[in-house]
Amino acid sequence: MENHTGFLGGNLSAEAGKNGKRAAMACAVLTCGAVLLAGCGAAPVSSNVSVPSSIQVTNVENQVISVNAREEVKVVPDMAELELSVTTEEADAAACQTANSEAVDKVVAAITAKGIGEESIQTSSYNLNPIYDWENGRTITGYSMDTSITVSDVPVDVVGEVISVSVGAGANSIQSVTYMSSKYDESYQEALAKAVESAYAKANAMAIAGGCSLGDVVKIEEHTTNSQARYTAVTNMSARDGAMAVPEAAEGAAVMPGQVSVVADILVEYAVNR
Repeated sequence: MENHTGFLGGNLSAEAGKNGKRAAMACAVLTCGAVLLAGCGAAPVSSNVSVPSSIQVTNVENQVISVNAREEVKVVPDMAELELSVTTEEADAAACQTANSEAVDKVVAAITAKGIGEESIQTSSYNLNPIYDWENGRTITGYSMDTSITVSDVPVDVVGEVISVSVGAGANSIQSVTYMSSKYDESYQEALAKAVESAYAKANAMAIAGGCSLGDVVKIEEHTTNSQARYTAVTNMSARDGAMAVPEAAEGAAVMPGQVSVVADILVEYAVNR
């Protein structure tokens, strides 16, 4: 009985030892796997990988053809705007201002005598500056005053006469003559219509070349143009220092208004049929 008991106890001890080794090996394998997994999870993401903030999807069923068109209409101007100035020089500032005001009054009177209303005459700039003698230590030797006048709503057929009487009354500089048309809006509508026709012709040619046909108009945009661009004919002349003699100007300055361009610029998008 004792021998059997000892034998049984020895077997149990041996079996327990084997089981302990198996458990230790399993634990080691699990630990190694955990370390490998932890290493994989800790792998840094490359900083060179970029993620787009948005994705654009194009619907091929709604493709369009976009074209720009620019057309112009020439029109004979019937109105004009003049910019002229009166410059005076005196030894005293107050005397210079007085002389300049008197000369400007004479010019305005001469212009209104030609049928231009005072509401169409505006003082656009007014400058009084000292005159220096730079060779003697910047000594003030006198004063110069310049008053610029803008005359609007001048019929084209009296532009030459208005220039002449202005110079005769004391204006000694004509900065510009700007021509315009009172029918600008009508001409602009015509230019727009021509631009739409031109856009269609261009888009249709592109569609045919691409093996498709034009559908309906998707969008039309009118490009805003500078309001001053409509008045393209500008003449500059000067009567300063006797460049234009008053006796010759008295007969009427020669002006040729020519034509002005009225421009329409648009963008048109057409649907494409395949």
